[in-house]
Amino acid sequence: MTEKPQGGKPGDDSAAEEAVLKAAEEAVAGSGADELAAARREASERTADLQRLQAEYQNYRKRVERDRLTVREIAVSNILEALIPVLDDIGRARDHGEVTGGFKSVSDNLETVVAKLGLQQFGKEGEPFDPTLHEALMHSYSSDVTEDTCVQILQPGYRIGERIIRPAMVAVAEPQPGTQTTSAPDAADKAESDKGDGAADS
Repeated sequence: MTEKPQGGKPGDDSAAEEAVLKAAEEAVAGSGADELAAARREASERTADLQRLQAEYQNYRKRVERDRLTVREIAVSNILEALIPVLDDIGRARDHGEVTGGFKSVSDNLETVVAKLGLQQFGKEGEPFDPTLHEALMHSYSSDVTEDTCVQILQPGYRIGERIIRPAMVAVAEPQPGTQTTSAPDAADKAESDKGDGAADS
């Protein structure tokens, strides 16, 4: 009686080996997919961190630029404010015909420079009185005006942009009291007169 050889058929061995290899490949593929997903999550987190840092940096740059402009505006404003008395002296000298020769050239250059830096003079005779722009130093009544009016500019005002550095010092004239109400009684008297004439005719 002959004994069967141990180990089974060769075909069975190859099938087992293939099954083991397939299982190993699936295990490797599964772990690779997990690693890929983890890597993608980490990359997404790092991208979000980078975007947040870029946004913070842009905000920081804007804040620094805004602060720099504010400091510059304050510095320029302080310089121009200190020059206003000089401009007043030049204006008074010009009113007296004393701005001539070399002094005229210097004064013209100074006024040009301060205008380029944003200093604007305001205040003209005949314009309506505005308490946000004008400071009334003198007051009178006039039948030539219909509202509070600046009739004399005693000292011009100055501003930088919308900021008032100094209001204009002015003399203000108000409408003469009663000038706007005299016409109404006259009209009423005329109506009464007409009514009386009509009654007499009847």
